[in-house]
Amino acid sequence: MDYLVTGASGFIGRFLVARLLERKGTIHVLVRPDSRKKFDAIAKKMGWDLKRIVVVHGDMTQPACGVSPAQRRALKGKVRHFFHLAAIYDLEASAASQRAANIDGTRHALDLAAGIDAGCFHHTSSIAVAGLYPGTFREDMFDEAEGLDDPYLRTKHDAEALVRGETRVPWRVYRPGMVVGHSQTGEMDKIDGPYYFFTFLKKLRELLPPWMPTLGLEGGRINIVPVDFVVAAMDHIAHKAKLDGQTFHLTDPEPMRVGEVLNAFARAGHAPEMTMRIDARMFAFVPSGIRGAVGNLPPVRRFIGMLLRDFRIPKSTLKFITYPTRFDCRETERALKGSGIAVPRLDGYAWRLWDYWERHLDPDLFIDRTLKGRVRNKVVVITGGSSGIGLSTARRVAEAGAVTIIVARGEEELFRARDEMQAAGGKVFAYTADLADMADCDRLVQAVLAEHGHVDVLVNNAGRSIRRSIEASYDRFHDFERTMQLNYFGSIRLIMGFMPTMTARRKGHVINISSIGVLANSPRFSAYVASKAALDAFSRCAQGELSGKGICFTTINMPLVKTPMIAPTRMYDSVPTLTPDEAADLLVRALIEKPSRIATRLGIFSALVNAVAPKAYEVVMNTAFELFPDSAAAKGDRAAIKGDVAPSNEQIAFASLMRGVHW
Repeated sequence: MDYLVTGASGFIGRFLVARLLERKGTIHVLVRPDSRKKFDAIAKKMGWDLKRIVVVHGDMTQPACGVSPAQRRALKGKVRHFFHLAAIYDLEASAASQRAANIDGTRHALDLAAGIDAGCFHHTSSIAVAGLYPGTFREDMFDEAEGLDDPYLRTKHDAEALVRGETRVPWRVYRPGMVVGHSQTGEMDKIDGPYYFFTFLKKLRELLPPWMPTLGLEGGRINIVPVDFVVAAMDHIAHKAKLDGQTFHLTDPEPMRVGEVLNAFARAGHAPEMTMRIDARMFAFVPSGIRGAVGNLPPVRRFIGMLLRDFRIPKSTLKFITYPTRFDCRETERALKGSGIAVPRLDGYAWRLWDYWERHLDPDLFIDRTLKGRVRNKVVVITGGSSGIGLSTARRVAEAGAVTIIVARGEEELFRARDEMQAAGGKVFAYTADLADMADCDRLVQAVLAEHGHVDVLVNNAGRSIRRSIEASYDRFHDFERTMQLNYFGSIRLIMGFMPTMTARRKGHVINISSIGVLANSPRFSAYVASKAALDAFSRCAQGELSGKGICFTTINMPLVKTPMIAPTRMYDSVPTLTPDEAADLLVRALIEKPSRIATRLGIFSALVNAVAPKAYEVVMNTAFELFPDSAAAKGDRAAIKGDVAPSNEQIAFASLMRGVHW
């Protein structure tokens, strides 16, 4: 008994060939000449017995599938079962390509089957032929299909119509549900169907603990079947007698709703489940004209587009959230009776699908997440680049191949840092500038643009910190002016100077080094925190304006770092701090991932507590204020600086508990 299979290198096809190899007979597979290497690789991976497989060169877009007359004569009368699986199973494919593959390809396959006197033509169709039929679609239904406007739905329907009208060759039609990976191995070849929502679930897992209840959609019932069930059912039904001219729904007789499916995968991926689910069909009472008008509003379209783009969900999948069709599969169940072939419950194998996706298909696996991949040959400006966080970051960026520009006031230290990095092979340039002087900021911008043309990344790292209580600052208003001048106005001046070329090129990244104190509202840092909070607020406003022009802003709420800036406060010698290299790790993450904000969990928790229980948080902050007095330097007593009292055990314990917060 011989077979001929089109689409043997496709996902369903490769498993069907493996199944047919368990039977006797030769398997002829139709392969395009330019796809031979791909086919050979799949055959090797699947472990096929190539002695029993005969490759027939052809092309589904050509008459008689491009099979030569000599090959057709050799096949004539030998093929008992002709399995036609070659098709496009992609909602995002162009309408023209779908017509060529699904409709023309099926017509050519039927001509070939008739020309070689095939015993039976087995057509792999899809539940898509029902369109968006509202109700239960039986296996003997076809013309009743509704909502076939989508090219995929239409071409699958029209392709099956060709088979149903065929009189030259006996035929059988199989309509699989939404095919997912193998229930035993999880293997899948692409992201499709429910896999589109895996990125969303993964992001949810990263944001919230798995026990956190969330709100989701219930939606319609979605019919999911694993590929091993589909090929087992096709193989069994194809070899049963007296079933020609029938259609079989290879579907789940008890399909789950969209919300249940998402929760099954949420459990598999250890993401929080959607314990409260809103049935999306409840919005059907809103007239379609109003829904369409609201959906076409520019802000709504842009917001939805942004979410879909971030979660990598094609817009075409949204119509299936309220999928209205159920599928009766009694003929299939009757044909499979006694075979032991049945649809496994999704809960039993969802973890295998998730595991395979996370290991092999997750789009994040294919993103170049190296620093070199992000900054190589890019122009990166780092202020405060001669020491501390700036120098550590500049070394990493220069090593990754960026055109690294470091900026600082002190010429000797700055040029020494430049020479060191140049000696290590880095493309490093140094510019002296006083960023508290607006004219000097403008001079720096002009010089950089004149010599380098543009800036890809601006890191506003240079800053000034003052630790002094408000009571000790009554006669020191210049403290507030100095911190605001450098930390806020200097950074803004550079942003405004480099931004025109960034927007013209429609790409750019601004990283602002802020402070955990902005989130924790650290006492004694009112001047410093206020200047950084102003920069935070500017960044949030700018992001809203410029994100559409390809500009990214990242704010890093940096915890306490061991740098010369904190040296005057001797107490910091005894409390937990980050090293400049550890702080540079946060900047590297910002350069690679481009998030809106990077903050420690303690910083986020402090902001949350302050928002929820401000009075209680005020007590904590006041306790810290009383516990950590002004330093001798803050009091202006230079003679007593060396004699600062060592921190008490209570102070060290409190600082350790609130690791990274400035006190």
